[in-house]
Amino acid sequence: MRPDLRGPIERRLFMENNPSGELRLGHLFQAAGLAPDDVMVIRHTLNSGGLETRADAMGSNLLPYTREQGHNNKLGRTPSRIWLNFLATSGRRARFITAFENHGEVESERTDIWRFFDLRPSSAFSALADRLVIEWSADTVNWAKTGKSASLMPVVEIADPQTEPFPGFDSLLIGYDELQAVVADDRYGQWRTALSSVQGIYLISDTKTGKLYVGKADGAERFLGRWSEYARNGHGGNVALRELAGADASHARHFQFSILRVFAPSATTAQVDAAETHFKRALLSRQTGHNRN
Repeated sequence: MRPDLRGPIERRLFMENNPSGELRLGHLFQAAGLAPDDVMVIRHTLNSGGLETRADAMGSNLLPYTREQGHNNKLGRTPSRIWLNFLATSGRRARFITAFENHGEVESERTDIWRFFDLRPSSAFSALADRLVIEWSADTVNWAKTGKSASLMPVVEIADPQTEPFPGFDSLLIGYDELQAVVADDRYGQWRTALSSVQGIYLISDTKTGKLYVGKADGAERFLGRWSEYARNGHGGNVALRELAGADASHARHFQFSILRVFAPSATTAQVDAAETHFKRALLSRQTGHNRN
């Protein structure tokens, strides 16, 4: 898949370094004058006790967090000079944040558990900050890779940082891949705000079989909470959809999500249940679709 190259510089870089159409991180190393042996690529994830928010990762908290490393971890005994920091977004994708230059371990700070490195901001890849998106290798547990190993990672996108505007509840129509981005990618912040603010009735259309599933997102869960479950496991705990996933783990890629009706947070459970029943009857989703009740 060709990456989204929004500017003339990126398009020229793509053609000059990769006439076959497969742009990889190693091509960007070459264009930036970085030797792979001189580079370490790190994939950060958001979690409690570390980088808890995107603001932590994008701001001043990143350097003190990164300079503290355990003994004998994946960085190795003598980490490379340039550390390229990426933030995990959706699936295996990771967005470039910034680079640090490693001036070696500060041995006076060493403890029985931790090593501390003298990291300083670097201009390496600075033009690609918050613009470059790569696809990490399948072993996402391996959060640090040498430049040589990371050179083969595909470049998914080089684009101006931008948010994805929320289309409105009546116009929302997304596939499973985009759903995964909606619940995890920082570009979809407007979507998450909207989907977490209301409850209502949604429709899943199975584009492979034509069958429909009518569901509800009510209570504290609301649309974002309910759809996050589908993004996580592909079936959301529904009996018929779980059976499909059991027969074909990738079947969810055929799902298309839309919203049938929106309720304010103050709506009662009875109101939401009545609307769900109505749409199941109107769309025959019990008789010919994936609803079992």
